[in-house]
Amino acid sequence: MTAARLPAWARPKDMIDLIRLSVPVAISRASFMLMSLTDAIVLARHRPGELPLVLNAWLPNGVFMGFGLGLMMGVSVLTAELNGSGKGAETGRIFRRGLMLAFAFSAVATLITWLIAQPLFGLVGFAPDLAERTAETTRILALGTLGHMVGTACSFYLEALRRPNIVTAVSMSAVVVNLVSALILVPRFGAVGVVWGTTLSRVYMMAVFLVIVWLATPAFRRAPKGPEGEAKRQSTVGLGTGVANIAEWGSFNLTFVIATLATIAGGAVQGDTVYGLTIQVMAVIFMVYVGLGTATSVRVAERFGRREWAGVREAARLGVVASVLMGLVIAVLVVLLREPIAVLMLNGSDASSEGGRLVPMLAMMLAAIAFVTIFDGLQGVGSMALRAQGVVWTPTSIHIGSYVFVMLPLCWWLALHDGLGVWGVVIGISVASVVAGAAQIFVLEWTAARGVRLAEQPRAA
Repeated sequence: MTAARLPAWARPKDMIDLIRLSVPVAISRASFMLMSLTDAIVLARHRPGELPLVLNAWLPNGVFMGFGLGLMMGVSVLTAELNGSGKGAETGRIFRRGLMLAFAFSAVATLITWLIAQPLFGLVGFAPDLAERTAETTRILALGTLGHMVGTACSFYLEALRRPNIVTAVSMSAVVVNLVSALILVPRFGAVGVVWGTTLSRVYMMAVFLVIVWLATPAFRRAPKGPEGEAKRQSTVGLGTGVANIAEWGSFNLTFVIATLATIAGGAVQGDTVYGLTIQVMAVIFMVYVGLGTATSVRVAERFGRREWAGVREAARLGVVASVLMGLVIAVLVVLLREPIAVLMLNGSDASSEGGRLVPMLAMMLAAIAFVTIFDGLQGVGSMALRAQGVVWTPTSIHIGSYVFVMLPLCWWLALHDGLGVWGVVIGISVASVVAGAAQIFVLEWTAARGVRLAEQPRAA
């Protein structure tokens, strides 16, 4: 009787490698969401009515930063390919292209955000006073775009060189800088203090990352000229990811606007605050999947660079299975701990307080999105694994279809026309997440299987 064999993707050494890469990446990515979450908690405790000023300020900033984050994806994919094929010393040219793009994009994005901030919030239906106050926080956040872009280029580069622990250390130190800034500034300046703290923490990360990359990597060392088409491929991977991020990040930030309008229309008392805190939790959870997705994309890109097609498929499958298992554990924990989490976030130990009255609604909303986060994570892992194989526009199309043409109309209709308020927004994002997750994984499996079939054809002949 023979012992049952493990699937090819479940080899212990591969699982250990995935964990070794994904855990520090997840922690470092979670640092960005931890900044937002701690900001939301500090602001909700001191001035809960001002939380929408920060959440809505991410509408233009989130779109630009999401697009910029996508532009840097080419740095990660091409660096991992070169490093995986034994050409790590040549990766400096990849990083320098990304750095130049980061500076150029930051200048344009910051200028546009400053110009459109107040007209934009007037256009979406905010009252003049609310539009003006939201525009102020939006412009301050925009000043951190350069720090965000340069820090992203450095972190992607270090992770692709398999040095994620450095990124984790810098990112978590920035969380401390941000929290200390918030604790100092928020009691006096409210929402304005929050966004200044965020901007300062991004500048801090940029400075530290540049010093580390200069001293510890070949980023600024002379490298041979790359093969023809390398620069174009790097920009194509980045552009496709950037467009996808616009669809996803922009659409999610628009749901904050819908939630605010629904609350103003009488959908729920401070429903936009509760919804905003729910999405902050969802975003922190998503960073676990970003860690798994980044690790999966690095492992896929390394094998893709060596043209190991079966290895590409198995690396992708391991990432997907790990995401599902981790997602189930997280979802159960969120459901079980929903009330303590809500109390912590709202300082709601006193049921008669303003925060205490919102605890039951927040707890219900956390339970409602717990298992939805699995599909949200799968779409992230699947799309990153696809781009590591050079498949750029198909995952982008799925993002646009799911978030722009499914989520936004559904949220708007259910929240404002069917009178469901912020619960309509929750239903809308849930449906879109399931659609996006299922579609990305289907395309990922089909693409990987096709690669293996094509690789086997010459042998069959």
